Amino acid sequence: MAHDSLYAQPQAPQPSPAGGPRAGAGKAPVPARLAPLLRWDSAVVVALLLVVLGSALLVDGFAASQNIRFLLLDAVAIALIALPMTLVIVTGEIDLSVASTLGLCSAVMGHLWMEGLALELIVPLVVLLGAVLGAVNGLFVTAFGLPSLAVTIGTLAAYRGLAFVVLGDEAVADFPFDWTDAATGTVLGDVLPTVAVLTLVLAVGFGVVLHRTPFGRSLYAIGNNAEAARFTGLPVARRKFWLFVASGAVAALAGVYWTLRYASARADNGEGLELAVVAAVLLGGVSIFGGRGTLPGVLAGVLLLGTLRNALQLADVQAQTLDIVTGSLLIASVVVPNAVTMTRARLRARRAGARPNDLSLNDRKE
Repeated sequence: MAHDSLYAQPQAPQPSPAGGPRAGAGKAPVPARLAPLLRWDSAVVVALLLVVLGSALLVDGFAASQNIRFLLLDAVAIALIALPMTLVIVTGEIDLSVASTLGLCSAVMGHLWMEGLALELIVPLVVLLGAVLGAVNGLFVTAFGLPSLAVTIGTLAAYRGLAFVVLGDEAVADFPFDWTDAATGTVLGDVLPTVAVLTLVLAVGFGVVLHRTPFGRSLYAIGNNAEAARFTGLPVARRKFWLFVASGAVAALAGVYWTLRYASARADNGEGLELAVVAAVLLGGVSIFGGRGTLPGVLAGVLLLGTLRNALQLADVQAQTLDIVTGSLLIASVVVPNAVTMTRARLRARRAGARPNDLSLNDRKE
């Protein structure tokens, strides 16, 4: 399945008309050798390396250990939410309520702490709440057949409103030092945050599920053609429902991290974070139409977006410009891959003698 590549698979060399030996026999064709480098996620990794190198050379303070630690701490919340978001988008759906779920769970965490509950009890309760909020999204999408875009825009507003009902404009900031220190602690010196290592472990788990299990392969099938997947016996609705549950639970976990990192539970925590998450996922090569993408590419997209924002902040670029950069990357990550895909499809149709208007939807999503 070529869901994670934007370029045509290399064609096998054809025999010469005279039946003689093929030119270059015994050598891999150049396109085959270069194919891994032409994948979108590989290009993102290369772009990440170039941006890191350029920032280290041109931006004062970028390469300092403290700045690298802050960069990774900033990326953790986006990376956490991006893991289940990747699976959701691969199936052709989307969850825009993740940042509001984070904010509501942060507000509930602060409220329960003020009521005297121990954090050892609060944390699992908050994660359970996130799973319930995700289940609400999943129920509307799978049981009632509503579009996930509309549903999660609605719950984006509803969950954020509930957060202000729970906590108002207050900020709860007296969390135990042991917990807040754990959220920002490091391993192997002052550069690598502990939570970044834990996030990487969780990412490996999601990656194994997506790329190495029948369940993960079925998600690509659903994203490519949900109706055909349903006819083959796949429980499409059930799998989409549980993906929304996972998205809510992990967003709640990100809310716990956000609250402890900044030692502040607020109703507006994570506001606007959904834009950065979706931008990172699409920048990492996941198709907004579903059926294509890799988790390593998404992690590279998270780090690329975080590195760009960090370098621009160090260069005293205004916050509005940072939003413009994020929005521009989001548009480019949708337009460029699909323009390449459409160009390929037209070229194949022309070679086959078909008219460009005869392209099917599957050709457009390939």
